[in-house]
Amino acid sequence: MSVTVGPDDALIVVDVQHDFLPGGALAVANGERIFEPIDTLAPRFRRVYATRDWHPLDHSSYKPFGGPWPVHCVAGTRGAAFDARLDRKKVDTVIDKGVDRETDGYSGFVATSLASDLRMHGIKRVFVCGLATDYCVKATAFDAHAAGFTTVVIEDASAAVNVQPDDETKALEELRAAGIDVVQSEDITGNARVRG
Repeated sequence: MSVTVGPDDALIVVDVQHDFLPGGALAVANGERIFEPIDTLAPRFRRVYATRDWHPLDHSSYKPFGGPWPVHCVAGTRGAAFDARLDRKKVDTVIDKGVDRETDGYSGFVATSLASDLRMHGIKRVFVCGLATDYCVKATAFDAHAAGFTTVVIEDASAAVNVQPDDETKALEELRAAGIDVVQSEDITGNARVRG
């Protein structure tokens, strides 16, 4: 499969933050593998967006407040910062999500300006990647699709939490079933990569 990127395409990089990487509060075990494909892909897009969880201290998703997750990505902390391996020079717009207590922050489209900004820049198709495939990448892709954007998820530029071992597989199946394409970075760059 070969995918050509055009002027009405955008890349959405989801939550490549310290707390979602090994050593972080809510780490994706193999999260580091996404940086090489993301930094190879980003220069090919006219617009690149990066979402980040930017939670208050009492966010409803945290276990102390009845949620399922440990405290993570508290606004302004190191855990909420982008990892330095993301080339910020390629990022045009940062989208903060989950900024109020009750918004879970899974999707980059909920209670943010992402959809309107994409439309303002004439974007018709979005490519979604980042952390984590089975949560925020999936939610962002579903909402992009629901908002009328042609939506593509880049599998090898994303990584999953896998609370259950097959969560990533199930997430990708759900995305395909919804009419969202799932591709590899090499489908876009033309560079064959060794998949490990």
